[in-house]
Amino acid sequence: MQDFTDQIAAIRSRLDEAAGYLRVAELERRQPQLEAEASRPDLWDDQDKARLVTSELASVNEDLELFARLAGEVDDVETLHEMAREEDDESLEPEISTAAGGLEAELDELEMRSLFTGEFDERDAVCQVKSGEGGTDAQDWAEMLMRMYGRWADRRGLQVEVTAVSEGTEAGLNNVEFILKGRHAYGLMQSEHGVHRLVRISPFNNEGKRQTAFSAVQVAPFFEAVSDEIEIDEKELRIDTYRSSGAGGQHVNVTDSAVRITHLPTGVVTSCQNERSQHQNKDRAMQMMAAKLLDLERKKQRDEIAGITGEQQNVGFGSQIRSYVMQPYQMVKDLRTEHETAQVEQVLNGEVEQFMEAYLRWTRARDDST
Repeated sequence: MQDFTDQIAAIRSRLDEAAGYLRVAELERRQPQLEAEASRPDLWDDQDKARLVTSELASVNEDLELFARLAGEVDDVETLHEMAREEDDESLEPEISTAAGGLEAELDELEMRSLFTGEFDERDAVCQVKSGEGGTDAQDWAEMLMRMYGRWADRRGLQVEVTAVSEGTEAGLNNVEFILKGRHAYGLMQSEHGVHRLVRISPFNNEGKRQTAFSAVQVAPFFEAVSDEIEIDEKELRIDTYRSSGAGGQHVNVTDSAVRITHLPTGVVTSCQNERSQHQNKDRAMQMMAAKLLDLERKKQRDEIAGITGEQQNVGFGSQIRSYVMQPYQMVKDLRTEHETAQVEQVLNGEVEQFMEAYLRWTRARDDST
């Protein structure tokens, strides 16, 4: 009879660690408070507060239910192993092995949660993909990146709300802004902030030459209610209205009431064209503006000003965070974490989370060493 004692003990130890980074004791105290708030008859008199309460309660319930299920499964496999050893029943070995392996796999995935240590990691994210050097190839590359994030979000169970699109002159996208919605959206997507470089045989070059193209990705945490987070002087804003140039159902609804807001002191620009009225588009663009300005202020406080200033500078050679090489060899490599893979097509089809996890681990290691 195979002895699984050490394997099960290691699983039990990892579950105890999970209780720490999931903050199980704190959540158990918080749960009845939230349930009491959620049951108040006047809760929805303040819709913003109601959404915050119900969202937090759902997250608390989700984490406590997950931990309870894993704890129960560890108890079950431990009991089954003890029974098998007492009876020297080798027929139970496959069941024990499968159960223990499944728990290890779940804990592997869960441990990524321990890497979310930022103040806003659980929030939605305001994102922008903007083409840089490389002409039509860069615009095509921006659309490829947008498709990559869309497919990744679908797999992750996140929602992509496209707020504004500027089509490329010949193909692709010049610029696209979107809100990524779901738990830990910002915590995951923050790894993508920076310049992305593509090397391939250009489909737009009649001579079949290799072409390098660049696109910039900008990411900031999103706040539904921003008044308590940052104050914006409307005198410092330029607000323009225009007819959207989106592609209708493919990207965004075409309207006559699109709004573009420019924060004059910083050059930060946001726009929205998918709401039904000019007023709604302005409100959404203001939310995105506040998110970007708050993120800029936080980065300034940490002396990291190079991140989000509207027009990201030097979207070209020497500024990239990640390279995607399709010719003359196959390789995607992150220049910060050194994480790489030869599976370029899989990454472009949405398998980008490996780079997000590598970034979170790299950030944790860097913070621990300082």
